[in-house]
Amino acid sequence: MNAIISASELASDLAGENPPVLLDIRWQLSTAKAAGAPAFDGRAEYEKGHVPGAVFVDLDADLAGPAGSAGRHPLPDVERFGSVMRAAGVSADRDVVVYDGGQGWAAARAWWLLRWTGHPSVRVLDGGLAAWSGPLEAGDERPEAEGSFVPETNTTDLLDADAAAALARSGLLLDARAAERYRGDVEPIDRVGGHIPGAVSAPTTENVTQDGTFRPAADLAERFNSLGASGASEVGVYCGSGVSGAHEVLALAVAGIPASLYVGSWSEWSSDESRPVAKGPDPQ
Repeated sequence: MNAIISASELASDLAGENPPVLLDIRWQLSTAKAAGAPAFDGRAEYEKGHVPGAVFVDLDADLAGPAGSAGRHPLPDVERFGSVMRAAGVSADRDVVVYDGGQGWAAARAWWLLRWTGHPSVRVLDGGLAAWSGPLEAGDERPEAEGSFVPETNTTDLLDADAAAALARSGLLLDARAAERYRGDVEPIDRVGGHIPGAVSAPTTENVTQDGTFRPAADLAERFNSLGASGASEVGVYCGSGVSGAHEVLALAVAGIPASLYVGSWSEWSSDESRPVAKGPDPQ
C-alpha cells in the first residue's frame, strides 16, 4: 500500500462505503514556550476547523512519552497509545489516514507509530490540511464506536543510541535536521550542536515541493541513492526528537526504501555527555 494519499483520493474514500478512520495531528515545533510566549495549540486549531470526521490526537501527550533523558519525544507507553488509538476509532481491519497542518512531520510520527505497532494500512495526507479543498467542520468529534486496535511492537524498525552509532559505521544513518544544526553552526534547542559521527546530512525539508507535497517517488529515490542508500545497506534516520525523522522515513517509504528510526534522536544523544559529537559538513 502507498504510504501517502492525495486530497482527491481521500475525498473519494471518505464518500465510499467503508471510509477510513481520520486522525488530525495538528502540531508545530516551536521555541516560543521557552521564550515565554504561548505554545502552538493544536487542539484549538483543530476545533476551529478540520476535515469532517477527523478525531484530534495530541502529539506531545499521545504520541510520545514524557520528555527526559530518552529525548524530548520518546516512545509513548504502548498500552496507553493503544488505548488512545481505540478511543479514536482505530481498528486493525480499517484503513487509517492521518494529517496535520501541512508540514507533515506530526502526521508522519503518527504514521510511523501505527506502522511500528502493527497496523497494516496507514497513509498520510500528502500536503496536509493545506491540500484539502473540501469543507471543514468546527468543534470536537468522537467516533461513533471505539476501535479494536491492539498494538504489537517490533524491533526491526527501531534504533536506540548504540544501534544508531553502529549503523553510522556499517550502513547509512541520515540526519533529517537542518544542515546548520547538523554542522553545529547553531543549536536552538538541545545541549550542544553537531551530529552523530558518521551520519550523513539529509534535511527532510528537501523531500517536499514548495506546496508541501512529496517530490515524485523517482526523484526521492534518486536523492537517497545519491546519499548512499544503495539498497544493499541498512538505512536509519534521526532528527531532533523523532518527529521530522519520521517524515524522512516516510519519504524513504515513498521512494521504496525501508528505514529504521532512532526515536531518541539528537535530543537523547546530545544529553549524554559520554557520546561523541562531530561538527562541520563532513560525516566524521
